[in-house]
Amino acid sequence: MRRILISWRGLNIYSYPAMLYVGLLAGVFAGAYVAQSAGLSADRFAIAVTILMIPALAGSRLYFVLTRWDIYRHDPARIWRRDEGGMSMYGGFILAVPLSIPLLRSLGLPFGGFWDAAVLTILLGMAFTRIGCFLNGCCGGRPSDAWFALILPDHHGIWQRRIPTQLMEMAFAMMLFGAALALRNVAPFPGAIFCLVLAGYGLGRWYLESLREDETGGRDRTAMQATSVLLVIAALAGLAFVWG
Repeated sequence: MRRILISWRGLNIYSYPAMLYVGLLAGVFAGAYVAQSAGLSADRFAIAVTILMIPALAGSRLYFVLTRWDIYRHDPARIWRRDEGGMSMYGGFILAVPLSIPLLRSLGLPFGGFWDAAVLTILLGMAFTRIGCFLNGCCGGRPSDAWFALILPDHHGIWQRRIPTQLMEMAFAMMLFGAALALRNVAPFPGAIFCLVLAGYGLGRWYLESLREDETGGRDRTAMQATSVLLVIAALAGLAFVWG
């Protein structure tokens, strides 16, 4: 693993935040391009996404921390430590979507059209962030003798053959990214791509959680799988309500 990506003159650039930054930057450009091709203002899209990143990043970190509160309550300074991995996209998503409603209204952006493009920002950011997880040594999979298992560390730094869940989720995010692009010209209504991707990701994440090693004794897995199920239901309900 390579927790410190680059070290230069005493300045350490850590892999996890570096990959998170690269992913978000690439995601904003990709989302803005798609938004513009759909008739939305690329500049307003970029402004909205950038503003929503603040609650999204905070929510992602807090969701992760809350499922491990027995660890962080003894060392609160670790909660916002930049060199430490640990975020959950679900936490950011839960905060960003409702907060986007007044923001998008003020910017004159349609909710469905915006999130059809913004979901590409999320997926691309997620793919790069999982590379950061892999380099950081966090979010690892369970020990396994499967042919695709790799020698990886757990959160205690114990190395053994494990399921590379970080790389699997990166590949899954890119598959959904490609599917979202392919659906651009055939989606039945604005917001359909967002709902379909959300449902697909929720199902995939529910399964991937069963492959990860859970240092919380099952609390994190239970929370993530429960959230996955709720988001799948919400996405399918949204599809049925608008399409029906």
